[in-house]
Amino acid sequence: MNDMTQMLHSMEQSIRLQNRAKAERRAARAEQEKREFQEKLMRAAASKMELEGMASKAKGSEDAVQRDQLIGMMMAGF
Repeated sequence: MNDMTQMLHSMEQSIRLQNRAKAERRAARAEQEKREFQEKLMRAAASKMELEGMASKAKGSEDAVQRDQLIGMMMAGF
């Protein structure tokens, strides 16, 4: 091989290595973003469950108050 051919092969190899490194960085970044997104989804689901539990508890308390009021009104009629 002459010097020019050797230099071209060297440059080509360098470009391939740079492209591979960029692709690996992009893949790592995409994986990190995926993990962060899944974590956000899990936190959102946990928050939703917590809010639903609080709403259910409030609804149960409201139902109990209405029941007690209805029983009180029924007993007042007797």
